Amino acid sequence: MNLKVALVHDWLTGMRGGEYVLEAIAELFPKAELYTLLYIPGSTSPMITTLKRHTSWLQKVPKAERRYRHFLPLMPQMIESFELKDFDLVISSSHCVAKGIRKPPGSVHMSYVHAPMRYMWDRFDDYFGPGRASIATRMAARSVRKYLCNWDRQSSGEDRVDALVANSHYIADQIKTHYGREASVVFPFVNLQRFAKCERKSGSSYFMIGAFAPYKRIDLAIEAFNRMKRSLMIVGSGQDYSKLKKKAGPTVQLLGSLSNAAITDLYAKCRALVFPGLEDFGITPLEAMAAGMPVIAYGKGGALDTVTDRTGILFEHQTVEGLMEAVDQLEANPGRFSEQDCRDRASQFSRERFQKEFLAKVRAAWEKAGKDPGQLPTEIPDRSF
Repeated sequence: MNLKVALVHDWLTGMRGGEYVLEAIAELFPKAELYTLLYIPGSTSPMITTLKRHTSWLQKVPKAERRYRHFLPLMPQMIESFELKDFDLVISSSHCVAKGIRKPPGSVHMSYVHAPMRYMWDRFDDYFGPGRASIATRMAARSVRKYLCNWDRQSSGEDRVDALVANSHYIADQIKTHYGREASVVFPFVNLQRFAKCERKSGSSYFMIGAFAPYKRIDLAIEAFNRMKRSLMIVGSGQDYSKLKKKAGPTVQLLGSLSNAAITDLYAKCRALVFPGLEDFGITPLEAMAAGMPVIAYGKGGALDTVTDRTGILFEHQTVEGLMEAVDQLEANPGRFSEQDCRDRASQFSRERFQKEFLAKVRAAWEKAGKDPGQLPTEIPDRSF
C-alpha cells in the first residue's frame, strides 16, 4: 500500500522559519500533496514548489498577496473547505488555522504548532492595541476575537487532531492553557552549514535582526542603545519601520533587508545579538550561536530553550533598563563567552535532529491509532551531497 500524505500550511508568501520547517517535513514525505490558503509563485524553495499543491478561493482574490491578513475572520471557513479524500496521514504546520483542517475518516492528523493563533490570544494587544492599528481595525478585531478563539480551541480537539507537537516548551504551555491538551516538543533547527566557515572578528557594535513587528520590541532596543550611546545595527523591515526609524539615534543604524552573505558577515563581526522580544521559539539566537556569537535575550519564551549561561545573558525584566544592565554585564566581562561554546550549543539544533525527532512523533501517533508502522519511512533523507 502506498501511504497517501497531505501536508497543510497556513500560507506560502516567503521562506521564513515556518517554511523551512515545512520543507524539512516535505523531505520526509516527498510524494505528499500540499494544502495552503495562498501561494505566491516564486516565494518558496524548489522542494516545496515540486509538491502537488491545492489552494483556497483566496488565491483568486485580486492583490491577496498583500492583503491576505485582512481575511483572517474567514480563514477558518477557508481551511475547513478543503476536502481531503483517501489520505492516510495529515500533517499540519500551523501558526494560524492550518491545524483546523478536517481530516478524512480513519486518517491520522498530527499538527506541528508554531503558535496558537497568535493574533487573537496572548498577543492581541501587540497587533491591535492602541497605537498599533486604526480604530476601525481595532474594533473589527475585537468583534471577531471571541469567535476566532473559540474556533481555534474547538478545532484543536482530539476529533480533529490526534497529536499536537509544539516548537518550544513555551508553546506547549500555551497549548495546555488555550486548548486544554498536552503537547510534546520538537525544537526547530538552524542552518549550520551557512555558518560553518563564518570567522569571528568581534567588533564593538551589537546586532539585531527580524521583522519590524510590535512584539519584537525593536523600540526597546533602540531606546536602550540611544541612552547608552552604543552602536546597534538592525536588519529587517516591516510595518513599524518608519516609526522606528524616527526613534533611532546617531549610534543606531537601520540597514533594511540584506543578503544572507551580508547578514552572515554581521554575525561574524558584531559583539552580540540583541533579542528583546517574547518569542515562540526564535531562530536568530541559534544563528548567532552557530556563528560563534553570544546572545542577550529576554528571559522568557523560546529563548529559554536555546540560550544557556555559557552562550548568553538572559535579562529578567522586559524594560530598557533591563536590557541596558545586560549589555553592561557583557561589557564588563567581554571574554565571558567562548566562540566554541556558542557553536557547540547551536550544533544541538541540526536539521537532521529535527527530522529524526519529528518522524518519531509521527510514528508514535500512527501506532497509537493502531496503524501498521511499516507504512512509514524509517530513515531521514541524505543531504550530504
